[in-house]
Order: sequence, then structure tokens, then C-alpha cells
Amino acid sequence: MSLKNSYTTSDYLQWDSATTLVRKLYRDKNYRISLLIGCGIFFGLRISDLLRLTWNMLLNSEAKFVLIEKKTGKRREVKINKEFQKHIKDCYQALTIQNMDELCFNSGRNKAYSIQWINLILKELKYRYNLKIEHFSTHSLRKTFGRKVFESAGENANLALVRLSELFNHSSVSITKIYLGIRQDELLETYDMLDF
Repeated sequence: MSLKNSYTTSDYLQWDSATTLVRKLYRDKNYRISLLIGCGIFFGLRISDLLRLTWNMLLNSEAKFVLIEKKTGKRREVKINKEFQKHIKDCYQALTIQNMDELCFNSGRNKAYSIQWINLILKELKYRYNLKIEHFSTHSLRKTFGRKVFESAGENANLALVRLSELFNHSSVSITKIYLGIRQDELLETYDMLDF
């Protein structure tokens, strides 16, 4: 919950910066935060859903899991990227987890991290790792996922927007465009791609 009349937006992190951050955090032995940011950018889930993930969900043999989104109550199936699976296993082993039913992101008392605490950590990381992002919060992870999917689509950008709109449970593609920060001038660049 934000304060009345406060500025509560978040920006996306460039994909290369986000994946580099995940690797650096792992290298610096900050395994849970490395995994949290990785799950955020690879799954596109809201933080309330990320905080409910268990090791069983992430390490099952099918490499996918299903959850009911906390905010919408809708069923969401998530496929785990093959390259990211290795990172999950590495974090699991580094943390020497004993209980597969344990929350992945717990504070040590088997309670999930608070969103406020994670936002404070992300602000610290922004400065410690010199990240080029103005407003870095838990929602930045979901936006980073969406932006990467959109930018990777190339000529299929409209199809990517439709898929993202459905994944994010937005009421329309225009909401998804606004959400991802796709501004009019970026859309107008499309005309510069034409040859004559």
C-alpha cells in the first residue's frame, strides 16, 4: 500500500542488466535474492505469487507449475525456461535446502519475505550494482519479463502483446502497451523500418 498522493510507478530493467544482476548476486552468495529476481524476470508473476513458490514447484520433473493468482484468482500455468532451471538447482544446492515444501523466499522463520523488505533490498541493489533504472521495485521484475518478450518478438510484436495481455490478465492490449511503457514515439519508429 502506498501513501496517498505518492509516486508509485516502476520501470523495467534492460534484460542484459537483469540477467547480469542475477549472476552477480549468485556470485556474491546472495542466493535467495538472486533466485527471486530470476524468477521475477523469467516467470512474469506478481510479487504476491512469487512469494508463494516452493522448491517442489520449481524443481518438479515437468519443469512447469500451476498456481492460482492471488490478485485475480485465475489459474496460471508457468513453464520454467531450460537455461533458468540450472540456476534454480544451483541456488537450491547452495542453500542446502532440506524441506522441498519450504517457501523459496522465506525470512528464515518459514515466513515469506515482506514486499516492503524486498523493495528496500532492490533499492540497495540499484546503488550497489549501479543499475540503470530510475524506479526499481518488485513490479520492475514483471515489467522486465514483459518488455523482453515484446522486444524479442520482432515482426511478431503485436502477437507478443496479445499473449502478454492474456498472461498478465489485462483487459486489453492497450493496457499492456501502457503497462510496458511502449510510448507513441516507439510505435512511430515502425515507419522508419520501411524501404523505398
